[in-house]
Amino acid sequence: MNHDEIVSGLIQELRRGTLILLVLSQMKIPKYGYNLVKDLQECGIPIEANTLYPLMRRLESQGLLASEWETSESKPRKYYKITTDGEIVLKKTIEQWKIFSANVNRLIADYKGEK
Repeated sequence: MNHDEIVSGLIQELRRGTLILLVLSQMKIPKYGYNLVKDLQECGIPIEANTLYPLMRRLESQGLLASEWETSESKPRKYYKITTDGEIVLKKTIEQWKIFSANVNRLIADYKGEK
């Protein structure tokens, strides 16, 4: 059994579910994708641009983010910002995250890795 491969897959599943929460939480101020990648990486959340951009487009199509092109600079950039609906979803998701993570932490608190 390849433990590292299994752990890697599990971590990827955990990340997938939390990235939406993290992206929405960082979008009160308009940001473009690369700026968000840097912000998340500085907080210890590595994310590839080829993961982030499709996620942001999906959140926009769901009405949780809105975008606007900034063309006054030499390189046009698409800035994203959370919408009112995104704020509502974020708030409810954070509430559920807090309950879920507190319960998970309580359940695993006594695990010592012993058989």
